[in-house]
Amino acid sequence: MRALPSVRQLRAFVAVYHAGQVSAAAEQLALTQPAVTVLLRELEDKLGVKLFDRSTRTLRRTEAANEAIAYAERALAELEGLVAGMAEVAGARRGRVRIAATSSVAQILLPPAMRDFRAVHPEVKVELEDVAPGEFVETLLAGRVDFGIGTLEASVPGLREQVFLHDALAAMGQPGRDFAAGRPLTWKQLAAFPVITVKAGYGVRRSIDAACESAGVALRVEHEVALLTTAVALAASGLGIAVVPASLLTRDVAATGLVARRLTRPVVERRVAVIRKAERSLSPAAQAFADLLLEGRET
Repeated sequence: MRALPSVRQLRAFVAVYHAGQVSAAAEQLALTQPAVTVLLRELEDKLGVKLFDRSTRTLRRTEAANEAIAYAERALAELEGLVAGMAEVAGARRGRVRIAATSSVAQILLPPAMRDFRAVHPEVKVELEDVAPGEFVETLLAGRVDFGIGTLEASVPGLREQVFLHDALAAMGQPGRDFAAGRPLTWKQLAAFPVITVKAGYGVRRSIDAACESAGVALRVEHEVALLTTAVALAASGLGIAVVPASLLTRDVAATGLVARRLTRPVVERRVAVIRKAERSLSPAAQAFADLLLEGRET
């Protein structure tokens, strides 16, 4: 590497080659004439060829200079492209963001965030890997994505989480005389209804079971599903009351006529976080997406 020309030497050579005079090149480079002369001699020593024939009044390009100029200009152009490209990456104007999320997060929380991010960073490609709940932590630990958006049931060594949403569990169903919107619902009151929930070992089911144990009740579980969105769909068909995070009551879901009642005694929250490997730094583009989520975090 010591035999390679420096950027300053290449710039001096290109400037002198096109200007035809050391004095004009020195003015262009904001250097003194002796400094430019030294840079040229250093370059000639490294290349082992003479680039200019000099006299007291003239400076003539050699054949070696005519051949070297294309290499020098191409090398400088590549370096300038490197600097410009890295400036775009550093400014999150270009790049790629890979995100892992479970189905409910991918369907409900991510689309508006992706839309807002694209409006500010249109040249950044966002790749979404929607995974099953049981594959979420494995995907993060394997390093296949920049970060994940979701919930950790317990702390996982090697993973760092930054919570941006506290999503309370709610009972969601069709309105009726016994299930009216507006008022909270206790877990004991919920026991009077047929319930739709996720299967044991899936997502919020552990929190649901813990809440029932705390309240001293046993729910009438009519349907167990793998996806929260499926639970909402069954509730929309009048098959029971879905126990899901309140964030699932989106405008589209509300259009089906479903209402949500916050569950209390106890209140149970799902903490949604940006989760990534603790020792892994994020690219500027990935950090920009994470910051977009964290800026709107609930306190």
